[in-house]
Amino acid sequence: ISLSPSTGRLFSFVRSSVRPSPSSSLARSKMGDIEGFETAEAGASETIPMEAGQIRKGGYICIKGRPCKVVSVSTSKTGKHGHAKCNFVATDIFTGKKLEDIVPSTHGTTVPNVFRTEYTLLDISDEDYLSLMDDHGDQREDLKMPTYPDDIVKQIRDGFANGDELVLTVVKAMGEEHVMGAKKNTNA
Repeated sequence: ISLSPSTGRLFSFVRSSVRPSPSSSLARSKMGDIEGFETAEAGASETIPMEAGQIRKGGYICIKGRPCKVVSVSTSKTGKHGHAKCNFVATDIFTGKKLEDIVPSTHGTTVPNVFRTEYTLLDISDEDYLSLMDDHGDQREDLKMPTYPDDIVKQIRDGFANGDELVLTVVKAMGEEHVMGAKKNTNA
């Protein structure tokens, strides 16, 4: 409690310092305990925000944390509570599973960044790992034989057995990579 020199009134100062309780996680953590961020290649984000009303058929959307390709979009009119709603029907790009979501058209949702890269198939290991080479001559052997779409495994195995030079399309989205297409190299 102090006396104000200008008005002569009494007033009090309350000093408080917020300290975490000994049982809280803030009190226990040290600088070395803080986990770092996962990094994406070249600073690219796994997803980008987009207004739901801007997403069209054939585009991409994240539903339940999965990257999906939009099969159909229907928009309802504004109702009693003022928001038009977008009803999305989409298929998971890696499993083909059908997913649905309803989002107000003016609200934000996430869209996955989808990258396609073509590789030449060099070999198939006994454990079904694919040996691939890109246009720059860099090799990778970390992708397994795909399970979806169903016909692609037969196409890859038959083409490789016949001695055809196959070009495989690898799709990458949200930290996952899968072989999604195969074709005979016509440039060879």
